[in-house]
Amino acid sequence: MKHSIFKNLALAGVLAIGLSSCSSGGNSSDQNANADADKQLLGAGSTFGNPIYTKMFSEYGKTSGIQTNYQSIGSGGGIKQLMNKLVDFGASDAFLSDDDNSKCPAPVVEFPTCLGAVVLSYNLPGNPELKFTPEVVTGIFMKTITKWNDKKIAAENPGVSLPDMDITVAHRSDGSGTTFIFTDYLSKVSDDWKTKIGTGKSVNWPDGELGGKGNEGVAGIVKQTPGTIGYIELTYALQNSMVFAQVKNAAGNYVKPSIQSTSLCANGDIPADTRISITNANVDQGYPISSFTWILLYKEQNYNNRSKDKATNLVKELWWMIHEGQAQATPLNYAPLPPKAVAAAEGVLKSVTYDGQPILQ
Repeated sequence: MKHSIFKNLALAGVLAIGLSSCSSGGNSSDQNANADADKQLLGAGSTFGNPIYTKMFSEYGKTSGIQTNYQSIGSGGGIKQLMNKLVDFGASDAFLSDDDNSKCPAPVVEFPTCLGAVVLSYNLPGNPELKFTPEVVTGIFMKTITKWNDKKIAAENPGVSLPDMDITVAHRSDGSGTTFIFTDYLSKVSDDWKTKIGTGKSVNWPDGELGGKGNEGVAGIVKQTPGTIGYIELTYALQNSMVFAQVKNAAGNYVKPSIQSTSLCANGDIPADTRISITNANVDQGYPISSFTWILLYKEQNYNNRSKDKATNLVKELWWMIHEGQAQATPLNYAPLPPKAVAAAEGVLKSVTYDGQPILQ
């Protein structure tokens, strides 16, 4: 009898140890799964910034173990995804308007990550490098200038053989920060544009124009359609070996878009909330259709059952982007942030909290 009791007790102990082991293993598995999930970040938005963001996230992931899935769906889509709390961050080439801010379910902060240029690329026989005045740019996109050999284009391009060809205009069909930058510029240089069409991520374009999704879509239309002109980010033009125009700036100088001519437009003071337009800057050699591009995130990160670890991983990655990550800008034909913009971005990220406490200490 005693032997039987001891045997039963031993079996019970073995079972208890086995159950404990299974339970412990399950908890460990859950913890590992949670830790892995905290290292998976999701962002969406700007096609303007897609080339540099893809590179930045890849480089950061090599040393941090953070995997960032960035969806290049356009600035309007990125803002909408953030508002619906479907992504960890949004990306936009237009800072949030007062109307957008009022629609956010909680306070959103934003900061610039780099600068880029919107260029006017076209498809003409021989692809000469043309010069455009603000009047010519506005006239083409308002369809009051409809021929490539129009006298207003010819006057600024003596010696260039301009074809007797209709001008076809390509623009973004999706909500776009690139469109915002371009129309913001046009509204500054043309009262007619400002009154009749205005500034926005989407606008009512004149009839007869072609729409493409993303910078990729507009670049594709221009490359495939002789006589077409469209506005795209500089990197896309260079990557596709596309010709683009010099544009006369507010100082009266024709300037070719480049990293240097873009950077010159951003040397001024940056407001604490970083919401600033630098199009048509009165800078001697500044390219007039230049802009920052922004990352947006919720100021309070404790929402939708997000862990503090996930929020910390996000903010640390964003901090890296405005510091070490700036080394990725120039090779991809973006302009790195000037010191004043970095300082403003630091202030924004230091304001991000979890349960009301700053994440960055």
